[in-house]
Amino acid sequence: MKERLQKVLAQAGVASRRASEKLIIAGRVTVNGRIVTELGTKVDLNQDTVKVDGKPIEVKERFVYYILHKPRGYLTTVEDDRGRRTVMQLLEPVKERIYPVGRLDYDSEGLLLLTNDGQLAHRLMHPRYQVRKFYLVEVTGEVSQAALETLRSGVQLDDGITSSAYVELLANSPQKSLLKIGIHEGRNRQIRRMCQAVGLPVRRLIRTQFGPIKLGKLSPGKFRQLTAQEVGKLKQAVKHRGK
Repeated sequence: MKERLQKVLAQAGVASRRASEKLIIAGRVTVNGRIVTELGTKVDLNQDTVKVDGKPIEVKERFVYYILHKPRGYLTTVEDDRGRRTVMQLLEPVKERIYPVGRLDYDSEGLLLLTNDGQLAHRLMHPRYQVRKFYLVEVTGEVSQAALETLRSGVQLDDGITSSAYVELLANSPQKSLLKIGIHEGRNRQIRRMCQAVGLPVRRLIRTQFGPIKLGKLSPGKFRQLTAQEVGKLKQAVKHRGK
């Protein structure tokens, strides 16, 4: 995205915006090899080469972190070649290029993290760091003690047995029951497959927590930036000491 030259210089740490304007007027700034003295000039460092006194500049990437309450009926992907709705359509006001951390199924809802901090995102998704995610899971039928024990200790799926999980029975009846499940793995449709394997088809699945970050009262379809404190907790969860 093109921005005013003096703003780009300031973002790159060359000088304050006012001082950058003076550099431009003095003819010390070139864009694609041409001296530019017009303050209204707009540039994009992804396309243009900007130099000050012959030295190229680059803007340091500014990491941003968002939480979204994903509604049902949205794909957790940046784009879809079949034209289906994606979570990125809910974050159109965000200027930075951000990406989902992991995925939530099309029919699932709840907490989704998005960022442009690739290293932190990788660690949050990697099983090695065992960042636990919690879900409220409404299932059809009554939950037996045997099913609970199997969910907690490990369920045999077609891609291997699952790791031990946190499982709490919140409500139980012959028609439908409610579970709170916490896992640190990230297999495709894992909780739905786990529940199906013990005879409990999932009716509704909501992610309520990702590591130390909770969904709270954020409404479906709404998003907000994480606070500095929340970002710090995420980094601590994976012992990340990045920017």
